[in-house]
Amino acid sequence: MTLSIDLDLRHIPEPPPRTDFAIGAIGAGFIMRDVHLVAYRAAGYRVTAIAATNIDKARQVASQHNIPKVYGSYQELLADKSIEVIDIAVPPHVQPEIIREAVKHADHIKGILAQKPLALNYRDARELVRMCENAGIVLGVNQNMRYDQSIRALKTVLERGYLGQPVLATIDMRAIPHWKPWSRLYGRLTLLIMSIHHLDTFRYLFGDPEWVYVSARPDPRTDFPHRDGIVLYVLEYADGLRAAAWDDVWAGPAREGAASNIYIRWRVEGTEGMAEGTIGWPGYPNAIPSTMRFTTAKQPNVWFEPQWKEVWFPDAFRGTMGMLLQAIAEGKTPAISGRDNLRTMALVDACYRSLDEHRPVRLSEILEEG
Repeated sequence: MTLSIDLDLRHIPEPPPRTDFAIGAIGAGFIMRDVHLVAYRAAGYRVTAIAATNIDKARQVASQHNIPKVYGSYQELLADKSIEVIDIAVPPHVQPEIIREAVKHADHIKGILAQKPLALNYRDARELVRMCENAGIVLGVNQNMRYDQSIRALKTVLERGYLGQPVLATIDMRAIPHWKPWSRLYGRLTLLIMSIHHLDTFRYLFGDPEWVYVSARPDPRTDFPHRDGIVLYVLEYADGLRAAAWDDVWAGPAREGAASNIYIRWRVEGTEGMAEGTIGWPGYPNAIPSTMRFTTAKQPNVWFEPQWKEVWFPDAFRGTMGMLLQAIAEGKTPAISGRDNLRTMALVDACYRSLDEHRPVRLSEILEEG
């Protein structure tokens, strides 16, 4: 049989043309220490300073990753005129004040990579995007699931038409997050902190939906007040596509004595093919690559199963920072720009409105309020 399907699925993005921008890291917790900085070091990105309110912790991380400058506050780091790019890894309620301060230093700060969620709601996120645009600072948002290797491979499969017109897409998450102490503060839980990955991934793959409908209940294990623990939602697209996710952060009594069955699986069915895969993240800190396989009518009765050694944590984070560095170097808008991310934040707000009012909500309802 002659192979007519190209299995170079571009699961890893192209490296940026420049990697010598001076990066200042704000935050010294797990995600910065064990994920961002590990990925940056492997990619050859140049982190020259780190700041954290716990300066001893910042010094430990600096020593671990050979970072020459350590600051005890983000204000000190932002005032360092040698810093060109800011990488933020702090809780969502703290991040906006850092971005507001950063725009005051647009004389030397060229770009910001912010965490998701960019803010606690669409309205506040919109303010931050406008501030960065007015200051001439390139803002990227670290929607890192777009850079999971299976999701990027799936995007290529879709773009090449191997699946035809998408009909149904699903994500099934049965995983138990470690909720940080700050997650108790917001009155918003799974949709804001976990589902935002999946909502943004659906947008990356298929564009904006017209409608969203959400059903949720509290998670029996989570011991602080919340309404969106276990969350189910359906996105309706104008062309008939339906995308749905079950974000199950309970995943059964796996912490209470029963056997565990933890996973994240995705599946896309089209008019000419089908693709399915798994996300390796629930196995962290074990380095478990995500997987995918697909079949297409263009070459009947065959399953194609590309493989790779890279993993979401930490390898995907080369892509998110690399995207920002590329945009700065080439004077372009990054793929995960703050402006694009506003539509993900609007979709999150639409989900909460659907949950509150127990009805389908148009994405345009939120966007038009801006």
